[in-house]
Amino acid sequence: MQLSAKLGPDQRLEALEAMAQQNLDVLVVGGGVVGAGCALDAATRGLAVGIVEAHDWASGTSSRSSKLIHGGLRYLEMLDFRLVREALKERGLLLDRLAPHLVRPVPFLYPLNGHVWERAYAGSGVALYDGMSVSSGHGRGLPAHRHLTRRHALRIAPSLRKDSLVGAIQYYDAQVDDARFVATLVRTAANYGAHAANRARVVAFLREGERVVGAVVRDEMSGQEYRIRASQVINATGVWTDDVQEMVGERGKFHVRASKGVHLVVPRDRIQSESGIILRTEKSVLFIIPWGRHWIIGTTDTDWKLDKENPAATAADIDYVLAHVNKVLNTPLSREDVEGVYAGLRPLLAGESEETSKLSREHVVAHVVPGLVVVAGGKYTTYRVMAEDAVNAAVHGLDQRVPASCTDNVPLAGASGYAAQWNSRARLANGSGLHVAWIEHLLRRYGTLAVELVNLVQQNPDLAQPLDGAEDYLRAEVVYAATHEGALDLEDVLTRRTRICFETFDRGVRAARPAAELLATALAWDKDRTESEIASYGSRIAAERAAQDQPSDEEAMAAAAAAAGSGG
Repeated sequence: MQLSAKLGPDQRLEALEAMAQQNLDVLVVGGGVVGAGCALDAATRGLAVGIVEAHDWASGTSSRSSKLIHGGLRYLEMLDFRLVREALKERGLLLDRLAPHLVRPVPFLYPLNGHVWERAYAGSGVALYDGMSVSSGHGRGLPAHRHLTRRHALRIAPSLRKDSLVGAIQYYDAQVDDARFVATLVRTAANYGAHAANRARVVAFLREGERVVGAVVRDEMSGQEYRIRASQVINATGVWTDDVQEMVGERGKFHVRASKGVHLVVPRDRIQSESGIILRTEKSVLFIIPWGRHWIIGTTDTDWKLDKENPAATAADIDYVLAHVNKVLNTPLSREDVEGVYAGLRPLLAGESEETSKLSREHVVAHVVPGLVVVAGGKYTTYRVMAEDAVNAAVHGLDQRVPASCTDNVPLAGASGYAAQWNSRARLANGSGLHVAWIEHLLRRYGTLAVELVNLVQQNPDLAQPLDGAEDYLRAEVVYAATHEGALDLEDVLTRRTRICFETFDRGVRAARPAAELLATALAWDKDRTESEIASYGSRIAAERAAQDQPSDEEAMAAAAAAAGSGG
């Protein structure tokens, strides 16, 4: 049976009411990839589960990553073999079984710079990387790495300067639309019985003596508060971990430090290459990642101590990325080539090193007070392992026998039957009125759930048209985001359910009105609400642009606040 739980406004309210009317086994706080993974893990063990998120699903770190599912080649250099092996196993599971519709292979070129030892050193590392992938037993037969001459490398990537390499190594990793993946995780958890509510903020924890027995959750849409009781609460709030822990007066034995990573998005025609490219920098690595009709280039790695909700990219961040990528390009990129910019915060476990790039990407799980489990650290690729460990810790506090985790064998919504549906895409196109290219687009974004969008189009043929201002998306996708995927406002749609906010030069401003008018019908907005949504989105984009002209984090945040306050 195809999984297709809806996360529309009605289902959200039903979830809040259901959580308040029963004693849950597990309440998950945080709707990023780890929290969503915890909800799915607990629900598939037969537990009564709720998950709440103060903002939108994946609105923090989990929508602002490099969008890679990878083992982390640079962790081999740190001799962190366990983390790399674990991540490669998870990469293989996602490609093979769990999410083949969302996670797909991507090639990378690693240019060699002329040192005699470099080919042997880098080659042995990539060979080990491939070997660990094969030994994991998964990977859907990703091509093995290969050594290339300079001439061969330049045929693959003509935009590289001839003097920037003497040869290259090509290897494969995988990529994902990170925000879409999280929304799909939440929907899958809901299919297995989890109650899920975004825009639902924990404002206090319920206590019986020292024990945490639930939380007070405020519906950010209505202001109503719900007392939700649970035998175990899991804090999976990423960079907000310490803030949530302070609500129970106990931070624990570790703390989470935020590192800002900034990515630029440029049109695909600005760099001529059939492959992604990975470059070494003085601090870390820089990726040039193919992304549909675009390239994503990043990232930076700087300590962040300001507002966690809306970290700002600065002119210095943008210049840093451009300077490093331009070292190897025939035709340098300029600020005018940049379509979009996004900044995210990595949740790193604080260590003795002052450099965030050297802090641990491994995760920890702790029962800091009775009834409250904290999971922190880690990397996107290993979310499932983090979730399993967190639920295992919660299970120790339950007075019942609970089965072991089975999420390594639970395909996400849209995955079951994906290969067969892909093979039948021409037939699906013939019966839908959509061109086969649009069917392929929908299958890559929704898997077999694409048939639900086809049904919307058949009910309302106007939804078969591309969205004005963002012609890479159908109007149906805007409606579906609200009725099925939990989108509650315009930003949810333009920033996370689609990636229009960084895939267009105007950052979605022109698409805002047609999208808002579609949402007005789907979410029953009146004219004032519709106009308010359009204005609010425009102000947010103006704030981002103002920040990106400033030299420092503090000045960028101040400029963003001023622009947002003036309405852009």
